[in-house]
Amino acid sequence: MLLTLRTAHVSFLHTLWEMFHQEKRINLNAKTMKHSDKMPQANEIIKNHVGFSMGAALVPFPGADLLAVSAVQLNMLRQLAKLYNISFFDTLGKNVVSAIAGAGTARLGASLVKAIPGVGTVIGELSMPALSGASTYALGQVVAHHFQKGGTLEDLDFKTARQEYTEEMDQGKQVAEDLRQEQGPARGDSDETINKLRKLAELRDQGVISGEEFQRLKERLLEQI
Repeated sequence: MLLTLRTAHVSFLHTLWEMFHQEKRINLNAKTMKHSDKMPQANEIIKNHVGFSMGAALVPFPGADLLAVSAVQLNMLRQLAKLYNISFFDTLGKNVVSAIAGAGTARLGASLVKAIPGVGTVIGELSMPALSGASTYALGQVVAHHFQKGGTLEDLDFKTARQEYTEEMDQGKQVAEDLRQEQGPARGDSDETINKLRKLAELRDQGVISGEEFQRLKERLLEQI
């Protein structure tokens, strides 16, 4: 547990550091780049924040991880608005995040499962990052394409945006998975990993998770050895 807390703390501090430096680069590009050339830069912002949100999702406390991921998503919208020279204020940004992405049923479930004594953190730390990364990607794509067409946050149609968000989620899951593989799995203590596997097996035997879910989570854990 202490190892998990330390890893989450270091990861989130690294996230904040990287977001700060990315902000400086965007300030320069926003002033010099033509509107027609901004989508590649927008995609870079989105991809970086997918990684940031996956790190923020490792906060091991239910609810706190969702707040951390939402803060990353809000910062992503702020940077996208700055890139496209669009006015932005936090209240509007928070409304956009909430209206389009919300908590997300799957993402909320992955967070709350951390509260299950003994086994919750195991499942949460394996599933929450991927779901958060996918959500961040989908939200970013919806907003960036709207900006590219000349729109602003104030004229964003939430009904259409939510539909587009849902359509982008599958691609977001793949982007998050590709990013996880690029970064490589976090190395953990072998005994700790084996203990987690035992807990997952208990959940499978109790019918809390399916055999397919157990197999998927087991493969991720084995990568850490």
